[in-house]
Amino acid sequence: MKTATCSVCARLLCPPFLALASAALAMGQQPMTVGQAIQRALKNYPAIQVSQEQINAAAAGIRLARTAYLPHADALAQVNRGTRNNVFGLVMPQSVIPSISGPVLGTNNFGTTWGTALGVLVSWEPFDFGLRRANVAVASALEAESTAALKRTEYEIAVATADACLTLAAAQETVRAAQAGVDRAGVLLRTIAAQVNAQLRPGADASRADAELAAARTQWIQAQQAADVARATLSQFVGMEPGQIDLDVAGLLQSPPEQDVPALDPTKNPLALEQTAAVEETLARLRALERSYFPRFYLQGSAYARGSGAQTSGKILGGLNGLAPTTQNYALGFTVTFPVSDLPSIRARQAAQSATMRAQQARAAQIATDLRAQWNRAVAMFNGARRIAGNTPIQVSAARTATQQATARYEAGLGTITEVAEAQRLLTQAEIDDALARLAVWRGLLGVAAAAGDIQPFVAEAGR
Repeated sequence: MKTATCSVCARLLCPPFLALASAALAMGQQPMTVGQAIQRALKNYPAIQVSQEQINAAAAGIRLARTAYLPHADALAQVNRGTRNNVFGLVMPQSVIPSISGPVLGTNNFGTTWGTALGVLVSWEPFDFGLRRANVAVASALEAESTAALKRTEYEIAVATADACLTLAAAQETVRAAQAGVDRAGVLLRTIAAQVNAQLRPGADASRADAELAAARTQWIQAQQAADVARATLSQFVGMEPGQIDLDVAGLLQSPPEQDVPALDPTKNPLALEQTAAVEETLARLRALERSYFPRFYLQGSAYARGSGAQTSGKILGGLNGLAPTTQNYALGFTVTFPVSDLPSIRARQAAQSATMRAQQARAAQIATDLRAQWNRAVAMFNGARRIAGNTPIQVSAARTATQQATARYEAGLGTITEVAEAQRLLTQAEIDDALARLAVWRGLLGVAAAAGDIQPFVAEAGR
């Protein structure tokens, strides 16, 4: 019987207590609060950097759009050697046949000569009927949309991190309650084992107590598994290894103070703000298209020089003649262009952009509807969780009393081991339900805050 008792002690001490000791050694650093976890997530999660770089790209797009107000200058330098045969007649505009200036010589030979050209052309659009301003507005709208996307990303990551913290806190409390169940089952097994050794109880009672201990340990292992998974999920956001995470859940173990749920304003949610920015961006593009079918006016100035080894008499100057630009010209002019045939395509693009804008407006209305429904569900869950949290302490107290009474009856020989086992199971479940009920209130509060678009009140309450 001594060997059996030692094996019982070994089963009691090895899995739960050694695992807890290892976890305590791994988590020796300062515990992390919910607010600190959110701060780490906002600092380390890659999606934040993606959104930030999109803002930088949009800001560069504004600078690019503003360069349209500046004069445009083109410089050219060219050296060539070729024939100088020229043909009288018209050639349609194209980019294949090189042009030759000068008279028709009436000859056709393959003698070549040097030719050079240097030139600068400066063009400036003094007015444009608001097209450039509209394009700058498009770029600014894109930057505003990128900024709203960053805020929405930060909001979603903060909510997900807070939810992961609540999940880990719930798992840790389940582990704690399950460990208490293991402890109670162990005490019962040791007591019955001693009585069985003294031949005061039948061996069947020891077997039942051993089975209850095994079942309690299985529940503890499952709870520990859920805690490990929750810790791994949180590590995804905070940028730490799961074994390094130690969450301070002291503030979450108390029910939040009684408070009225504030009214919902869907327009303040980051999701709605991002969609509003998307609507403004499509509207800015439509305004830019509306300024497209206007004449374009260009003030132009050009200065250039050319050199050629070919003479109008047909003579070719030898050597390096033509490599120096010896003939200069300059010109000032005012050019007007008008895309006469572009009206159908511009109207089609306007129709497409108008449809896109209406779709974005409809999406904004859908987001507002979804946020309202999400808020209503969150309020219902919050109110229900508060009522449940007010009832679970009664459940725990009654289950504890029932356990004490069943144990006393069993020790007095008036009850069975089955009654004690059932009472202990009921107490363990009641303790788990009580811990989860308080955390469910916090989760409901987070849901209400997430639907409203601001979880700072939740973080402030959880950090107290």
